Amino acid sequence: MKITKKLALTMLSASVLGSAFVSTSAFAKTDLSLWYHGAGNKVEAKVINQIVNDFNNSQDDWNVVLESFPQGSYNDSVVAAALANNLPDILDVDGPVMPNWAWAGYLRPLLIDEAKIADFLPGVKGYWDGKLYSIGLWDSAVAMMTRRSTLNEVGARIPTIDSPWTEEEFNDVLKKLKATGKYDYPLDLGMAESGEWFPYAFSPFLQSFGGDLIDRSTYKTAEGTLNGPEAIAFGEWWQSLFVNGYAPGNSQDPADHETGLLEGKYAMQWYGNWAALKNLNKFGDDALFLPAPDFGHGPKIGAASWQFGVSSASKHPQGASDFIEFALQDKYLAAFSDSIGVIPPTQSAAALTKNYRQGGALAVFYALSKAQALVRPVTPGYIVEAKVFEKALADIADGADVADTLDSAADEINADIEKNRGYSR
Repeated sequence: MKITKKLALTMLSASVLGSAFVSTSAFAKTDLSLWYHGAGNKVEAKVINQIVNDFNNSQDDWNVVLESFPQGSYNDSVVAAALANNLPDILDVDGPVMPNWAWAGYLRPLLIDEAKIADFLPGVKGYWDGKLYSIGLWDSAVAMMTRRSTLNEVGARIPTIDSPWTEEEFNDVLKKLKATGKYDYPLDLGMAESGEWFPYAFSPFLQSFGGDLIDRSTYKTAEGTLNGPEAIAFGEWWQSLFVNGYAPGNSQDPADHETGLLEGKYAMQWYGNWAALKNLNKFGDDALFLPAPDFGHGPKIGAASWQFGVSSASKHPQGASDFIEFALQDKYLAAFSDSIGVIPPTQSAAALTKNYRQGGALAVFYALSKAQALVRPVTPGYIVEAKVFEKALADIADGADVADTLDSAADEINADIEKNRGYSR
């Protein structure tokens, strides 16, 4: 059969177009939406954008699309999206909030090789109900910040991780520092802060006394842990800090909290690794970052910061998990650390950093995280417990009766647990 020239050209054109269509379709990537809390932070954005670009260029299946939100409104945006059934594929979540989001159905377990996080600091692993829901690219830690010369002046022992101050030693140091008359207050606790700072920074003191926000053996009651003898002893000590004039209370000027240690208004400051570099720049080798005191049940500090998870609404949980696993490379963990001062979650990543490598200026914070860190209660009810605890501590600092205040706090937490049927799934 003869084929005319016109027909042949038509068939050839169709063949070429068809091949092009198949080729394009075969290599089309599926978009994965990523929500992040760091809008406005240009340094942080540079690192997260680099990870997204590297992942997108490393394979032919997925294309991560980043959308950043201001931290202050981020959680509300996620909750609103969940109610509207419009969650992204990947989101970041503050570590202690993760169990609530998992319980509420916002998150699904990660599909990553957990062997790859075996050496990560415990605080960055978001486990709840026996499953891994989130993983962090960094952690944070607090320390008692001061100067060697300050402690030498009052003859105070320099504590170490292996030999921290006892309660008696710590109280004696505060008393001696106040007696010098050189400082507005011996200690800045950060009372000008609010919200998550209180349970993150101060509940470890309670836990070192032997109490807690909730009974972690069941997560069903705060009775006896938040208002028992150990908790009352903590509350009385906490109140004594303000009665004795050792620390500024709830009316602390935020500007003093920001610069008070640097300007000599405070002798010591209980604060986080993110503020450490300015102390080093000011005091050099005189700067000290000391472990938490031991109030009888071991020294404790808080753990867990922002972490990545996969939403339950994602139609591509494996692709979303692949991105998170890709982001766990040491070079990215180190990049975040060098850019925004956070603690890398692995020793191998720390070795790549300027400040957290062995012998680095901030290496002590990695050691503190490894030795003293305790995650906040891993329960969906934590978001209520945190607010109740914050109010209780603020009231006690203002002079409220310790036992009555802690009893009321325990009752409020228990009422929330009962209201939510024990946070059962």
